[in-house]
Amino acid sequence: MITAMIFDLDGTLVQSEKLKAQSYAIAVQRMRGLPEPENRAIEAYRDIAGASRQVASRHVMDSLNLESGLQPLVAEYGVTEAWEVLSSMRKEIYDDMVADPKVLQDNRWPHTIGLLQVARETACRTALATMSYREEAVHVLKALELEQYLDVVLTREDVAKAKPDPEIYLLAGQKLGVDPQDCLVLEDSPNGVRAGVAAGMNVIAVATPFTVAGLHSSEVLEHAWVVHEGDNLLDVVKERIANHNRSAH
Repeated sequence: MITAMIFDLDGTLVQSEKLKAQSYAIAVQRMRGLPEPENRAIEAYRDIAGASRQVASRHVMDSLNLESGLQPLVAEYGVTEAWEVLSSMRKEIYDDMVADPKVLQDNRWPHTIGLLQVARETACRTALATMSYREEAVHVLKALELEQYLDVVLTREDVAKAKPDPEIYLLAGQKLGVDPQDCLVLEDSPNGVRAGVAAGMNVIAVATPFTVAGLHSSEVLEHAWVVHEGDNLLDVVKERIANHNRSAH
């Protein structure tokens, strides 16, 4: 029986991956004195969407050969490594973007509330399992008025290992008191799908314009259901829960 639904946040409930990618592009623009945001930073982030802040910042830095330009700024930013400079720059830009709740509201997926209502209708317990840090995640949840729908909220601070490690999903299941095989995970990124699959959970991959290429170029979809059209997502979720529960009897 599916008795719990566990949601990723960035990209799954809100299009914040798009905003984070743009913040990297603006950070590189400022660092290199470019006339406009660096689109290559967006493409680099697309490759690693869903990863931890450290992994994502390192990947963008390495992909665009930014380390030599970031290294002289280490002392100024009070950090020890070049990737941390980029991460700090990116976070400051992103925080400015989303300080206005309307920006987040405008980037909420149309299906977000519907998904959480399906959980309620099917008597599923609910959890959020995000690689965002708690302060950032709570800000998003408050802006979108989603806190009331979630029984458990887990963020980067709650685990030692980031996705694709299954730790955060296994912890979510434990907190909800639900076995992995009775959990349904909704994820948009390859790393997130890998984490849910590795946890032994049922996974629906929500292919967004930002993650569809990465999902299909990886092998994760062999172990998950994929939804390409947001308009179909609620029906697929209801169908998967119903089918799973019928087979469990």
